[in-house]
Amino acid sequence: MDIDACIARLTGKDAKDAYAFAQQITAESWESDAWYPYFDQLAALLRHKNSLVRNRAISILAANARWDTDGKFDALLDEYLSHVTDRKPITARQCVAALPEIAAAKPELIPQIRAALEQADLSGYPDSMQPLILKDIVTVLRKIDGEHDERDRSN
Repeated sequence: MDIDACIARLTGKDAKDAYAFAQQITAESWESDAWYPYFDQLAALLRHKNSLVRNRAISILAANARWDTDGKFDALLDEYLSHVTDRKPITARQCVAALPEIAAAKPELIPQIRAALEQADLSGYPDSMQPLILKDIVTVLRKIDGEHDERDRSN
């Protein structure tokens, strides 16, 4: 696989193709660890200036958390969680929505995820977006709590 060509496609000007390709990678990542060897290259996309590229990286990385036996996601967690308050509210919502998948794959990260959600400063967003993001955060916290409680009961 030519990862440079894949990154170029994910960051290309054809947004429709880049989105479809990201969806394909995400779906493949739910099924196998085929994309995990490229985790570091994909993680670099979290720093991309284009919020659509950051959105794609958020989804792909969340899907790959289940394959992370090397602690790469753990090392990336602070940077990943910084997108809970990304300057673009849609990216923030995308990040928040992906967190239950990460919590399920890596329950040891739940305390850090919870702290990031509980401490998120939404004051920088337009008044119309703040309640939406807050609702997303509350939904995710409840979901994480529910999954965490299920694990505790089954152990």
